[in-house]
Amino acid sequence: MPHNIPPFTAADPFSAFLRLLTVLDTLRTECPWDKKQTMESLRHLTIEETYELSDAILEGDLEEVKKELGDVMMHLVFYARIASETNDFTIVDVLNSVCDKLISRHPHIYGDVEVQDENDVKRNWEKLKLKEGNKSVLAGVPAGLPSLVKASRIQEKARGVGFDWEDKTQVWEKVEEELQEFKDEFNVTDTANIDIEKAEGEFGDLLFSLINYARFININPENALEKTNKKFIKRFQYLEGKARENGKALQDMTLAEMDVYWNEAKQL
Repeated sequence: MPHNIPPFTAADPFSAFLRLLTVLDTLRTECPWDKKQTMESLRHLTIEETYELSDAILEGDLEEVKKELGDVMMHLVFYARIASETNDFTIVDVLNSVCDKLISRHPHIYGDVEVQDENDVKRNWEKLKLKEGNKSVLAGVPAGLPSLVKASRIQEKARGVGFDWEDKTQVWEKVEEELQEFKDEFNVTDTANIDIEKAEGEFGDLLFSLINYARFININPENALEKTNKKFIKRFQYLEGKARENGKALQDMTLAEMDVYWNEAKQL
């Protein structure tokens, strides 16, 4: 028997959230697909939705951001709904928990602590986390993060307790030092004698120092690299399109021929 669709109240966030909870409860009890889902089965879908939200943000497509935020919100509610079935926790517990954490981590707003700037806020945040039981400042960095994002988070965490360079000139000197060490690993006449494992280590050090410098000049390295990825894809697909228009296959073209279309793409 069809269910009545919960009413929509445009300006009321409480009604909108209750509407989502009601829809999820109905689907969980009556939809064959929703009934089968577990936290584990939803996990990869949630990761996919998060990346789609990230893409929409980088594209500046606010309509798509709104859509993807809804998808992510639905997943969060779904996890809480599953947990409530085993009496582990409910959506109310989730929301109260995050509110309690935000209040306790912002004593400059909800207490008598004084701060001068955002750096003071970050330092207080890390100190409070240690008081709450974290054995390491770096314990809050998820092991499964992509390496580029993980490097940024590690550096931000260390900075939060004062372990950082004093200014960006020192960081750039470190970049140049790591670049030279990486180059030195290839400064041999016989390429067969290159120690790839050591070279890989030096390359990792170089990337880490570049990410550090990016932080000092307020560049998000993940966003920067993804924008470059998107730029390359757009230009390469232009190159592919032009080749097809002229009845050519890329593998049969010379690099000079491909460069003509590539340079055209760069002007777009």
